[in-house]
Amino acid sequence: MAWVVGAGALLGILAIASGIVTLRTGWVLPTARGHVARPQLHGIGTLFIGSNLVLQSLAHFGALPDVSWEVRFFGGNALLFGGFLLIALSQLLPLRRGRGRVDPSGS
Repeated sequence: MAWVVGAGALLGILAIASGIVTLRTGWVLPTARGHVARPQLHGIGTLFIGSNLVLQSLAHFGALPDVSWEVRFFGGNALLFGGFLLIALSQLLPLRRGRGRVDPSGS
């Protein structure tokens, strides 16, 4: 059973790396590139999901201080569903146009 948790930790590390790359450069994986309108939200959501996977794996292997199952359950679900919500919003919200533009007429 440890290999399943280890595979989850590996996927979590890959998700965290993908989220960092998305936040730094705006690059999104090709499978989601056509759907994502806001890469920053997508990157933060990916970080939430990846951190959930890594933290749950570390808790399983005993590398984290022992906390109650309620904290692990509700905290993990908050990270997971928060990440899913941010990824969904990154795909559903419209593109922001005109952000950061300065009116040349000065009015």
